[in-house]
Amino acid sequence: MTQLLKISLPDGSVREVEPGATPADIAAAIGPGLAKAALAAKVDGEVRDLERPFEGDAELALITTRDEEEALELVRHDYAHVLAEAVQALWPGTQITFGPATDDGFYYDVKAPETREPFGMDDLPAIEEKMREIIKADKPLRREVWTREQLIEKWQSEGEVFKAEWAQELPEDEELTVYWSGEPGSDGAWLDMCRGPHLPSTGKLDPQAFKLMRVAGAYWRGDQRNPQLTRIYGTGWLNKKQLSAHLHRLEEAAKRDHRKLGREMDLFHLQEEAHGSVFWHPQG
Repeated sequence: MTQLLKISLPDGSVREVEPGATPADIAAAIGPGLAKAALAAKVDGEVRDLERPFEGDAELALITTRDEEEALELVRHDYAHVLAEAVQALWPGTQITFGPATDDGFYYDVKAPETREPFGMDDLPAIEEKMREIIKADKPLRREVWTREQLIEKWQSEGEVFKAEWAQELPEDEELTVYWSGEPGSDGAWLDMCRGPHLPSTGKLDPQAFKLMRVAGAYWRGDQRNPQLTRIYGTGWLNKKQLSAHLHRLEEAAKRDHRKLGREMDLFHLQEEAHGSVFWHPQG
C-alpha cells in the first residue's frame, strides 16, 4: 500500500497526498481562488516552484501577492529572465550571462551579436514590447535537472561562451537546474540555467508593471580584463499602481537633486578640475 505524505498547513490542518503530489495540487484542492492566486510555495521554509513534487512529509505555506516581499523577489527574478528571452528573440546571436532581482527591480548582462553595436537606450522600447508579448503568451515555466556535461554541451553548441565557462566550473556532484519558458521542444521554447524558483508561467507577471530604465557597461564577472557586456536595468512590481508610485518617487527625488537645484537657482557650481569642491555663488 502506498504511504501517503502528510503536508502541514499554516492553519494547523494536515493534508494527506499521494507521492508525486505538488503544492499546486494542494492549492487546487483548497479552492480555485487560491489555485489562481498562488505564485510559489514555501516547503519547510524553502521557496520552491508550485509544480515541484513533495519529497516527503512537509510543512507548506503558499505564497501569493499578499506576501509582498517574497512575491516581489519572485516576479523580479522572472522579469529578468523574460528580458533575456526577449533580447535573444529580437537579436539572435546575443549571448546571455546572468540577471538577478534587485531592491527595486532587476537587470541582465548580455553581449550583443558581433553584427551590431552594443545595446543602448534606443533599443529599450522594442525590448519592452517583446517582453509584454512573452508575458501575454502565458508560457509555462518548467524546471529540469541536468548534468554538468549536458549544460556544457548545450552552451558550447549554441556559442554561449559565458554560460559554457560558468558551467565548466560547477561541481560535478551539485544538482544543476534549468528552466524552460514554454513546453520543452515546442515552438519558441527558451531555456536558461537557473536555480529558481520561478512563477508557474510568464502570464503571472503583470505586463504593465515593469519598465526598462537604463543601460550600462559591465565586465564579465566584474573583472575589467574580461569582455565588456551591456547591463540592462529594469524596475518591476506586482501591479501597475506600484510601478506608477515608484516612478513618481523617482521623479520627485530628481526634482530635489541638490546638483540640479544648485544650477537652476544659481546657488553654486562644481568643477571637474576640483573634485569634491563646491564653489558658492553670492546668493548661495
